[in-house]
Amino acid sequence: MSDIFREVDEEVRRDEALKIWEKYQNWVIILAIAIVAATAGYKFWQGNKIKAEQQAGAQYQAALTLAQQGKAEEAQKAFAALTSSPQPGYQLLSRLQVAIETGQQDAGAGVKAFDTIAADTSVGPVIQEAAKLRAAMLLVDTASMDEIKTRLQPLTGDRQPFRNTAREVYGYAALKANDFDLAAKQFDAVAQDPEATAAQRQRMDAMLSYIKANQPQTKAP
Repeated sequence: MSDIFREVDEEVRRDEALKIWEKYQNWVIILAIAIVAATAGYKFWQGNKIKAEQQAGAQYQAALTLAQQGKAEEAQKAFAALTSSPQPGYQLLSRLQVAIETGQQDAGAGVKAFDTIAADTSVGPVIQEAAKLRAAMLLVDTASMDEIKTRLQPLTGDRQPFRNTAREVYGYAALKANDFDLAAKQFDAVAQDPEATAAQRQRMDAMLSYIKANQPQTKAP
């Protein structure tokens, strides 16, 4: 008897399962297809993402090679094409390279290009600081000391990422303006900074020695 009841019970379960399947089979099939499609779509997206990154990398390297070969105009066009790249890293690098190439041809235009990047909060504070520094570097030979001070002094603070380069450039600008005291102050700040490189310290020692030997002596009253 127990076998009969077991068979009946199994038959009932099969009937119930069949009814459930008939009721929901379309949804199950749709869900299965969706899972497969999503997985395939992700794999396709991932493959395309890697492919797009590799392609952007190759284009950037080709543009960089043109710049290194001295083909400024061609390099600038190649970098400009990458500024609309869907790859944000190469897009930003290309914007910086366009500004660099522009500055080599026309300092004023280069300053404007770097100022535009410096004003763009989406690039992040470090890139903004780098752009400000590059703009100031293009102006060292032509701008007034007041403008150089306005641009460089905020970059020389103890917590600024490019402070030692900014101090060094500021020192050269001061020396050019015959402000030996300001130049010495900037060079000494670099020399005393524990994060300054050995090369920077060596240059600063040389510049401080130059200032000591050439600074006009103040006559005693």
